[in-house]
Amino acid sequence: MRFVLLFAALLTFACSQEPAVQPEAEATAEVAAAAAPEPAIEVNPNKNAYFGDTHVHTILSFDAYLMGTRGSPDDAYEFAKGGAIEHASGIKMQMKKPLDFLMVADHAFYLGMMRELAKDQGPYADHPLGDVVEGATSAEGSTAAFQAVLGHLGRRDPNAPDELDDRDIRRSAWQEIIESAERHNDPGNFTAFIGYEYTSSGPGQQNLHRNVVFRDSNVPAIPFSRLDSLNPEDLWAWMDTNREQGIESLAIPHNPNGSDGWMFERNYFQSDKPIDAAYADIRMRNEPLVENSQVKGTSDTHPLLSPNDEWADFELMELRIASTLSSRPEGSYVRNAYLNGMLIEQETGSNPYKFGVIAASDSHNAAGSFEEDNYWSKTGLMDINPVNRGSVPLPDSDPANPEYASGASSFWGASGLAGVWAESNTRDALFDSMRRKETFATSGPHIRVRFFGGQGLGDSLEGADDVIAAAYANGVPMGGDIMGSGDDAPSFYVWASKDPDTEKLQRLQIIKGWIEDGERMEAVIDVACSDGGEVDPETNRCPDNGASVDIATCATTPDKGANELSATWTDPNFDPAQNAFYYARVLENPKCRWSTWDAIRAGTTPNPNMHTTIQDRAWSSPIWFNPAAPREVAAR
Repeated sequence: MRFVLLFAALLTFACSQEPAVQPEAEATAEVAAAAAPEPAIEVNPNKNAYFGDTHVHTILSFDAYLMGTRGSPDDAYEFAKGGAIEHASGIKMQMKKPLDFLMVADHAFYLGMMRELAKDQGPYADHPLGDVVEGATSAEGSTAAFQAVLGHLGRRDPNAPDELDDRDIRRSAWQEIIESAERHNDPGNFTAFIGYEYTSSGPGQQNLHRNVVFRDSNVPAIPFSRLDSLNPEDLWAWMDTNREQGIESLAIPHNPNGSDGWMFERNYFQSDKPIDAAYADIRMRNEPLVENSQVKGTSDTHPLLSPNDEWADFELMELRIASTLSSRPEGSYVRNAYLNGMLIEQETGSNPYKFGVIAASDSHNAAGSFEEDNYWSKTGLMDINPVNRGSVPLPDSDPANPEYASGASSFWGASGLAGVWAESNTRDALFDSMRRKETFATSGPHIRVRFFGGQGLGDSLEGADDVIAAAYANGVPMGGDIMGSGDDAPSFYVWASKDPDTEKLQRLQIIKGWIEDGERMEAVIDVACSDGGEVDPETNRCPDNGASVDIATCATTPDKGANELSATWTDPNFDPAQNAFYYARVLENPKCRWSTWDAIRAGTTPNPNMHTTIQDRAWSSPIWFNPAAPREVAAR
């Protein structure tokens, strides 16, 4: 209260010092403002790459509040635009360079409720959870508050009203999010999307969360939450109903690696009914994208699913969300879903998993942590200490045989970023590119990657004055479909450039997937090598470029790698009667992982149970090849 009074007094003093504005001057200023032209917004028909984060939690999320986070949506947007904000522990959080867009994605259920419970006045001042929630100002206090609130959630009768599901508070907090996005949205310079997180799960902590992104400021009065329904199919129906009223949105499944196979199932939600064309239609209309990387690990693929991919063991978190239970790989990874989608298409004629990719942070600090050497993890006060996240030994452990804390945060990473190719940095242009899946994902760095495909595309690019314009004219970009015509094999143009603030690029790859005699098949093909290397035609691999890391200092090899890589590649094993998908992956040279930086700064050796280095990377959305004469749908 003292702060409010002081602020009011300062405001009154400041106002008293302002010279009075005469009515005539005020009117003149209004006329001049009305006459001033809107600043022109840069529009590039060949599109620019824009980087952003569609998954940031603030004080309004129940869990972020319990973790000690007090950063507001305004703080999140200021951070995204390059500003410094304060972590719950007091440290400064700031990136090396700003983002182009951001969406605050607070949990819709209990939205704003923890802040209300912590107040010492109002309708919830005497609620039994009030004191423990108010005490969430330390790691211990956060743990106690989490146990209490999750205990309440677990005990509630799903068929009865939840006393903490105060729709007025949810509506008020939602309005706060909307107003903040409107304040920070600056068309042409910075895009602030309006959105939220729908937090569904299965009965065994199977993660089924989605982030819902609205195209513009036309949004519903209150967001749909897990307290309305745990069934994602009901979310899609709600989105369809909104769409009929002119409210356009899309949903982005996230962290499928923790779904225990539920994210990409073969049946309807908690049902024995097989997925059919109606399911594929409503899902693809509402979910054209998926997160394949974030702080809780990468969901591109898994070594058990892709045993011939040497780079499949990358930033894996093999636990279900908020649990120590293992997560089944089958049905939990993106490449696997692409393959299963084609199997379903053979059976039903429709593919429910034909989505593009982005990445996001899932930060609960109001600020994503994307840089290995500048890492503050995810969960506020609970993992800001390197000891708590397992990268530094426990204080009382034997130096000769150190022990480390175990927990999910030891598997987490400094990831990830969404990349969007769009004509301008505006809500409509970015959203429309997301809708058509012209998107890519990175594990943190600002790596840019482009990917085009088409039958005869390679020939059309030879000697072109503008390669990108020619690629758009004669092929399709990432996220698109090649509609088969004749027997000519498709060719692909792929290009990538490094982040100027991190390591150079090592290799550029194309990943192909197809179904052969009912079996899921995939291949990883290197198509461009750094340092003058050539792809071995027998192994489809680049030679090792010799880049290395000094684990004692984190120094990297300065003269290895490429600033850019590009290639035109034609599929030598093409079958014109076979559905297939293709996507690009680009790998950086190795560097120290965040956990190694923690150990060096603490004067200890790195945890032997953690990777000491990391090869950050980027993935394009796929391009699908569709045969001219599709196969007959199999009877089910």
